[in-house]
Amino acid sequence: MLGACSSQSDVKPLQVKKTNLPDLSSINPQPVVEKDLWRYIVNRSTLTAANDKQLYWHIDWFKKHPDYLTRITKRAEPYLYLVTQEVERAGLPLEIALLPIVESAYYPFSYSHGTASGLWQFIPSTGKLYGLKDNWWYDGRRDVLASTKAAVKYLKNLKKLFKGDWLLAIAAYNSGPGRVQRAIKANRIQGKPTDFWHLKLPKETKGYVPRLLAVTELIRHPEKYGQTITPVINQPTIQSIKLTSQFDLALIAQWSELEIEELYTLNPGLKRWATPSNESYTLLLPNNNMALFKRAMQNNPNIDKLKWVRYQVKPGDSLSLIARKHATIISQITSVNHLDGHLIKAGDYLIVPIAQKHSDEYSLSESQREKSRLNSRKSDRKVIHTIVSGDSLWLIARKYKVTINSLIKWNHLKRSEPLKLGKKLLVWQSKSIAKKDLSLITTLGINIDRKVSYRVKNGDNLSVIAAKFGVTVLQIKRWNQLDNKPLQPGQKLTIMVNIMNTNMK
Repeated sequence: MLGACSSQSDVKPLQVKKTNLPDLSSINPQPVVEKDLWRYIVNRSTLTAANDKQLYWHIDWFKKHPDYLTRITKRAEPYLYLVTQEVERAGLPLEIALLPIVESAYYPFSYSHGTASGLWQFIPSTGKLYGLKDNWWYDGRRDVLASTKAAVKYLKNLKKLFKGDWLLAIAAYNSGPGRVQRAIKANRIQGKPTDFWHLKLPKETKGYVPRLLAVTELIRHPEKYGQTITPVINQPTIQSIKLTSQFDLALIAQWSELEIEELYTLNPGLKRWATPSNESYTLLLPNNNMALFKRAMQNNPNIDKLKWVRYQVKPGDSLSLIARKHATIISQITSVNHLDGHLIKAGDYLIVPIAQKHSDEYSLSESQREKSRLNSRKSDRKVIHTIVSGDSLWLIARKYKVTINSLIKWNHLKRSEPLKLGKKLLVWQSKSIAKKDLSLITTLGINIDRKVSYRVKNGDNLSVIAAKFGVTVLQIKRWNQLDNKPLQPGQKLTIMVNIMNTNMK
C-alpha cells in the first residue's frame, strides 16, 4: 500500500520514567510518508537518462508551455492513487504511473489516429490480447482499473523480454517489441551498443522515453522549471464494487448522490446508459458516495435496476431495428423474451429495456460525445459528410483535402471496420485550403499521387492493408498485378498515396 500503516489508536502507551539515556528516535527515525502522491512517486523513481542533454528539449518545451502540466496533474487526480497502487503492487518503477501523462495526458477518453484509446492508449489488438473487452456496452481499454492492470502486465512482459532493461521495455510499449528487437539486432551486427540511447528507432519513440524522464524531473523540481503541480492526496479516495446485474447509470447516480457526468469520468469504459448486460462490472465511486450506494442497495434489494417497456412489434420491424430504437442490443432482447431466433411477427409483444432518462442526461456516453463532436465549433470550416455507397476514407479525405488520420481522429473510427452507409462524419476543412484552387498547384508540375512501398507483415491481408491506406482491395490488386494467391510476409507492395491527402491537416 502507498504509505499505509496500521492503526494503534487502541493501544495505551507505556509510561516510562525519565532517564539520562540517549533519545533513540534520532537514531531510528520513523519513515516519512509523503502526503502528496506526486512526491511519493518521484522520490522513489529509479530510471535515469544517459545525460541531461537527452531531456533538454522536452524540459524546454514544458517551460514554454507552463500551463500544460498544471492542467494534466489536476486531471490525473481521480486516477493517480489507483494507478500508482497497481504499479507499486506489481513491482514496476513508480514513474511508470506517470506514463499516462505522456500517452494520453491522463484523459481516459483520449483517442488517437492509430485507434489507440484510454489512459494507456491500447490499440484494439493489444487490448484484446491482454483481456480488455470491447463490446456495445463497454470498452475495457478506457476502463481505468482494467486497462491499468493490463498495461502493468504488458510492461512486465516487455521487461522480461528485454532482460530487465526498463528503458527498452518502455520504448517497446510505444513502438512495439519487434521494432526494438530489430534495432538491437542491427546495432549488434555493427558492433554498436544496444542500450536505448544508441538504437535507431522512430522519431516518436526516440522522444517517448526521455519525455517520461523529463516529466519525472519536472514534478521533482517544479519550481526550478516554472511548473505548477496540483497536489494529490496520498490515500485512496475511490472504491470499487462488483455489480453482478445490469444497472441504469441514472439509478447509480441517484443512489450514490453523484452526477452522471462524474460517474462516466470515474468509469470511462462505459459506452451507453447502463453497465454491461450479461456480465459483471466493477464500478468505481468516491468513498462517501460508495457508502451511500451500498446502503441504497441493501435497502432496495428487489427493485428493478433497469426500466422496461412492453413493445408491440409493428409491420416492417426487425430485432435490429427495435434494439437500435431503444439503444440496446439484440441478444438482450432475445434473452429476456426467451426467443430462439430473430424471427418476430407484427402484433407480438416484447419486453425491452430503456433508459430512465433522456439521452442528453447521459452526457459522456459514446453517442453523446459523438454528437458533441459533430456540434463542436472551430475556426476552420466544419463539414458533415454522410457516407454513401462507394465511399472510402481515401476518397473522402481527397474530396475535402484532409488526411485520413484526421478523419479517423475526428470521428473515432477504426481502420479495420468498413464505413456504414448513412453514418455522418465530421470534417474540419481549413478555410484557406477550401478556397485554394488546386488547378494552380497541378500546373506547377507537382505530382499529386505518390508511390509508397509497403512490406507485408504477419497477419496482413489485402483488406487490412487497404483500410490502413484508405484505398480499395481492387486498387492494390491493380497496382501490383496480383492474383488471388495469399500474401507472403516480407512481400513488397506498391500503394498510391495522395500527397495532398497526406500532408494537409
